[in-house]
Amino acid sequence: MSIHTFEPSLYYNTMGSHEPVLYIKDGDSVVTSTIDSRGKNKNLRVIASPPNPVTGPFFIEGAEPGDTLAVCFDHMKPNRNSGWTGNIVAPHLVNAEEVVNLPQRELIDWDFDLKKDTAQPSKPISGLSNIQLKIEPFLGCFGVAPARGEMISTASSAEHGGNMDYRGFQAGVTAYFPVFEPGALFYLGDSHARQGDGEIIGTGIETSFEVQFTVHLIKEKRIGWPRGEDENHIFTIGNARPLELALQHATTEMLQWLREDYGLDHVAASVLLGHCVQYDIGNVYNPAYTLVCKLPKDMLGKIETS
Repeated sequence: MSIHTFEPSLYYNTMGSHEPVLYIKDGDSVVTSTIDSRGKNKNLRVIASPPNPVTGPFFIEGAEPGDTLAVCFDHMKPNRNSGWTGNIVAPHLVNAEEVVNLPQRELIDWDFDLKKDTAQPSKPISGLSNIQLKIEPFLGCFGVAPARGEMISTASSAEHGGNMDYRGFQAGVTAYFPVFEPGALFYLGDSHARQGDGEIIGTGIETSFEVQFTVHLIKEKRIGWPRGEDENHIFTIGNARPLELALQHATTEMLQWLREDYGLDHVAASVLLGHCVQYDIGNVYNPAYTLVCKLPKDMLGKIETS
């Protein structure tokens, strides 16, 4: 197991079978950086084109289609003292008659106090002049190369991951991805200092990050959609439109997880989810919406093992 330091100089706006930037092995860690969704780095210099330029891909030696890639986010933090957001709820998220009342979309700059881990608007917002928010860093866009040599825009998401914008993907969380191409080809980017559920104004607080992640390869373990695990929950991800379809993907993936790894049949898994499931909205802004199906880990302890 090795720790690699990688300083990116090239970024992609699609996830697919691009030339790997680094070859790593099962158990290796990578220390690297990401830039913001408009291509600005830690020095506020534009070095890549939007949308969501991503760092990578990282080739994991031995990864083959039919395997699962586990990525643990060891550390992530803004590497500059500023960010930016949108200012208006997306028009498709309000009633039609309300759309005409929405002002023109503009950007709001934010200042960070990295010692206190707080963020506040650079210029006062009327009615919110004293607002100060806790920084809760997470990555909005990351995943592996899709199947069949497809190139998918970093604006969207699917079975491979992508632009999910789920604020649960913070430091300490492990994400799981189906491997579709040799080497898996892992990408990461779209760093957010903070965001509410849904990314309803089209952005989080967009910034750039320092990141460390560790990869583990689970051989001959086939999953259908991204999964995750934090201290208190296991969860599955569905990426699609309409939101109902994303919910179906996430729920199906959780049922599969409970059957294959915990030995529950359809009835037992359904009863457990029916009374204990939690759903989060990752985003309802991107071309594909993201829905998260969560199960508290303390409920897993109630499963009887034969």
